[in-house]
Amino acid sequence: MIKGTFKRNTSGRIVSYEISGHANAGEYGNDIVCAAVSALAISAVNGIEALAGIQPILDVNHEEGGYLYVEVPADMTQEQMNIVQILLENLLLGLQAVQEENSEYIQINTQL
Repeated sequence: MIKGTFKRNTSGRIVSYEISGHANAGEYGNDIVCAAVSALAISAVNGIEALAGIQPILDVNHEEGGYLYVEVPADMTQEQMNIVQILLENLLLGLQAVQEENSEYIQINTQL
């Protein structure tokens, strides 16, 4: 099962997310749940870098896959923060939509 955790600060802003595990919803290379989660999560990182112009703090398991931790740096302008929040809220919405259709393979939570 894929587990995702989004952490919010006291202002309600998403400050990090962690995604781990494998969906096992199909054969390796044909697992559409895993593909959807991977595409959404990596797209968010790419958007943060390209559109907000900042480098998030990353931890990735390159050997086995199935693990991604992303943390937003604290030193951002208001405009960068707004862009990052839109991207991260969109990521959360996308993952929740995948979860709605595939709850046996993915679990998404938010924390303060």
